Amino acid sequence: MELQLHINKILRSQGLNESDYHDLRPRVSMEFPPPPAGARDLAAYIDHTILRADANPQDIESLCSEAREYHFASVCINPVYVNQASRLLQGSNVKTCTVIGFPLGATLPACKEAETRIALDNGADEIDMVLQIGLLKSGAFNEVREEISRVKEACGSHILKVIIENAYLTQQEKITACILSKLAGVDYVKTSTGFGPTGATESDVQLMRDVVGPHYGVKAAGGIRTAEVALAMVAAGATRIGASAGVAIVSS
Repeated sequence: MELQLHINKILRSQGLNESDYHDLRPRVSMEFPPPPAGARDLAAYIDHTILRADANPQDIESLCSEAREYHFASVCINPVYVNQASRLLQGSNVKTCTVIGFPLGATLPACKEAETRIALDNGADEIDMVLQIGLLKSGAFNEVREEISRVKEACGSHILKVIIENAYLTQQEKITACILSKLAGVDYVKTSTGFGPTGATESDVQLMRDVVGPHYGVKAAGGIRTAEVALAMVAAGATRIGASAGVAIVSS
């Protein structure tokens, strides 16, 4: 009841009602993986990730080779390596995912738009964007929604995941971030950058799933290093897992 009351409050502030909200659907047609029976089935959920500051081209080559071997959903890399990863993954079903406004989210909307367009031109298939955390916490909901809308417009038919960085948010702010993301046209909401004080939790994933409903993606990321934790995130509602330990997870 408390969750629905807060959802309705935010919807009223955006000039919408509950029916409008529940009728929303992602702009991109998506098929989520079937429920995993065990660790190996998690491969289709995993964004095989390397976002370290010291990652080099050899690391990206290894990452892409592993992603092809284990049939991960995507590789998630910094924008500078998008072109390399896209070339290495040609002929496979593995997507190239990159991050925008990362890791703080504190860049101008025009910069995030430009980053997105350049990444797509370089071969990116999916975009993970950090929202303006400070604006959200200050109550500038229209500005937050507008920024996300602009980046989604730049994405076009490509998947946009919005990172809400739960570690810095109150429960109500997490709910608000998910609502604004859904209203702005995103395809996924994502828990964390992996660079904040904490990462994904089952309770946050469950909350995000409850807010966005069954048709949108929820990505759990940050601190997921074992199959046990990854399976728990999926059970809580995650349809994608961001992890640098993908090989260890599916091999356990």
